[in-house]
Amino acid sequence: MSDDTITIKVELHGGPLDGRTVPVSLTDEDPWIALHNDGCAYPGGRSLYAPDTAGRWVWQDDQPADAS
Repeated sequence: MSDDTITIKVELHGGPLDGRTVPVSLTDEDPWIALHNDGCAYPGGRSLYAPDTAGRWVWQDDQPADAS
């Protein structure tokens, strides 16, 4: 069985994780990522990032830990 996942590292812009570099999957149909982050608006929650029209990964919002 082969793994068809293609990942690249992207730099995050804006929000509480500004400047951090993280791997993202190019083969994922949903381009959003939600990263656990104690420094977001909700302690223990997640910071949401997505690519903008130029391909830069920018902060969208923070989400509580219990949000689905």
